[in-house]
Amino acid sequence: MRNMSFMLTKKQMYNRTKGVTRRLGWWFLKPGDLVMSCEKCQGLKKGERIKRIYPIRIIEAGGEELNTITKAEVIKEGFPEMTPMDFIEMFMREMKCQEDELVNRIAFIEEKE
Repeated sequence: MRNMSFMLTKKQMYNRTKGVTRRLGWWFLKPGDLVMSCEKCQGLKKGERIKRIYPIRIIEAGGEELNTITKAEVIKEGFPEMTPMDFIEMFMREMKCQEDELVNRIAFIEEKE
């Protein structure tokens, strides 16, 4: 099972308020795939270990422009306090991309072990 980092949204994952994530990659994902959500997967310091959150099952994955995000989608991302523009600006800052970037919208559910 592959690990997927939720470093910027680990609080939302632990609170179970996130059911959608947008990525610049992960284009190979398809509905039914099982992935392990983690706090951080890369850039671990010596002695650090991957901290698993819980397994997730992919229910949808597909491309869309970042700037098409709606308020309902921002809430699904785990940011009910943000406007779509707030989310777009945060995503662009963190991922170093443009607002019309094609992103992979990935919807998932928690997979009970």
